[in-house]
Amino acid sequence: MNTVSKKKPVARTPLVLITGASQGLGAAFAVAYARAFPGVRLALVARTAKTLAATEAKCTRLGADAHAFVCDVADEAVVARLPAAVTKQFRRAPDIVINNAGRFTPAKLADTPPALFDTMIAGNLRSAYLVTHAFLPALQKRGTGDFVFISSICGKMGLPGCAAYTVAKHGLTGLAAALRAETRGTGLRVMAIHPGAIATPIWAGSDLPRERLMTAASVAEAVVALTSLDANTVAEDVLLRPGPGDF
Repeated sequence: MNTVSKKKPVARTPLVLITGASQGLGAAFAVAYARAFPGVRLALVARTAKTLAATEAKCTRLGADAHAFVCDVADEAVVARLPAAVTKQFRRAPDIVINNAGRFTPAKLADTPPALFDTMIAGNLRSAYLVTHAFLPALQKRGTGDFVFISSICGKMGLPGCAAYTVAKHGLTGLAAALRAETRGTGLRVMAIHPGAIATPIWAGSDLPRERLMTAASVAEAVVALTSLDANTVAEDVLLRPGPGDF
């Protein structure tokens, strides 16, 4: 008997947990899953209740069973309570955990004070560690599930002017690699996605031409497709870049 068949399919009505779901790429993930899977269950996590509620409402209108969980994912005590809250609402652990929450403040290393460095580490790396650590036991016990880490091209190379962000994203890429090595063959899949520049609120007010940016919807659709692959196929390390190239 093919052991792969033991993994329960999640393609029809998965439960997807998305951090940073209140705006930008996180909101795009929520909408993409709502459109791809009628009746999909969405655990939407972010710090800002008002904008998170807007994402929840939009996904509900699309037919999703969406619920907002206001949570600072860099806060250990708050994240520790998140699995119980999600399980109480949906009666199960997530099938897909998307570690998308992050922060971006550009600065050269010489211009990066310790406080900014700590903020970048907390918002981009510590947050993903805490969420993964919180949900890992349930997914390991079940023997199925996907962890998706939204890193960056800055997690693959060094780019000038964003030193602390680059360090944090390299750490996030390493976190995904470590988890993948430790869970390989257990039924869990671990994916690291490395997008280039995306048209999200972080670029608001910049004079960067829109054609130099990817759309959040296109990146979200790519991740939906990757998490929908056959259970025995995993996209471990994916680089997504704007067609015109980086800038």
